[in-house]
Amino acid sequence: MGRRFTGSFTQQEPIPAVAIDAAVAVLQSGRLHRYNLAPDEAGEVAQLEAEYRDWQGSRYCLAVTSGGQALQIALRACGLRPGDAVLTNGFTLAPVPGAISAVGGTAVLVEIDTDLRLDLQDLKAKIASSGARFLLLSHMRGHLCDMDALMRICDAASVTVIEDCAHTMGARWNGTRSGNFGKMACFSTQTYKHMNSGEGGFLTTDDADLAARATILSGSYMLYERHGAGPARAAFADARYEMPNCSARMDALRAAILRPQLAQLDANVTRWNDRYRAAEAGLSQHRRITTIALPANELHVGSSIQFRMPELSATQCRAAVDAALARGVELKWFGADEPVGFTSAHPSWHYVAAQELPHTDLILATLFDMRLPLSFSQADCSLIADLICDAANEVAP
Repeated sequence: MGRRFTGSFTQQEPIPAVAIDAAVAVLQSGRLHRYNLAPDEAGEVAQLEAEYRDWQGSRYCLAVTSGGQALQIALRACGLRPGDAVLTNGFTLAPVPGAISAVGGTAVLVEIDTDLRLDLQDLKAKIASSGARFLLLSHMRGHLCDMDALMRICDAASVTVIEDCAHTMGARWNGTRSGNFGKMACFSTQTYKHMNSGEGGFLTTDDADLAARATILSGSYMLYERHGAGPARAAFADARYEMPNCSARMDALRAAILRPQLAQLDANVTRWNDRYRAAEAGLSQHRRITTIALPANELHVGSSIQFRMPELSATQCRAAVDAALARGVELKWFGADEPVGFTSAHPSWHYVAAQELPHTDLILATLFDMRLPLSFSQADCSLIADLICDAANEVAP
């Protein structure tokens, strides 16, 4: 067969040495709980919250156990009640509709366009037909829709926007960071995201009342004044009695690992985008491969890449996955009948009422997805693109 890639698509870069040292210091102290502090000690979690708040450019930040918990807490903090309709992307990953279901909401799925972004015309129609007061917007695989237009639509209809920024930490639209458009934003620090603590996440907002409600929901045990980027005490007057404890606090060990990574994040965004461009340049040369257009208004974070092969049948798509794997390249295909690993499509979410999304289904039928970890070099990404092209030639000459 000739050339083959021998790297791992799930191997991340090592945790920085300074982060390892910080983690060891936490372990040696024995004080892993965020509120188990020595007198006058700020603590790793509070310091991380303040540093992420400043980096994000938001007023408040709360560190939690996962991006999925951040989504659930944000929905509850914003006032979602059981049975309320929540708009979200027809193309996203399972934790997004899962969060809606977990807090008692009813997901209303919105079509996407050919570049994987929310279809704003269908959003208008679904707002009108559902009466939904919430949009849980997934910036799926790092692709930002026209955020200025989206916010005009939602503001005009009094729809509260919560941004799922798990794939867009560091991305911008017209110079504004993703997460700084809606009422609240949710981020993930799971291993395959832009900072790696195994599991973890953040909530950010400019609204003091929402920040207070989220903090109590996270399980602050009335110790909310020990947070590094929370609102003043007065904001908690009602929230401390009204919000249940969901025990979703980030611990000091994860915070210690993340703080040095945050200092490297902007540089890593540049490194991801270098790899993305190398892969995209190779893929775009093939006549059967359609890459995803990136608007000039968007600063992308290319930690993964998506492309379509719109002329292929389902049988050929499966064959393309197999042919790429034989060359050492791990592709995910969103058109499969059964969910595989982290990849699933809306027909597999049986906790969501079945919905007709013909345009989204047409796109997903020939959509492929691939991680671009920083453990790859730019030369690796060029080789991988060439091998995918070889696989496409094999199944559809």
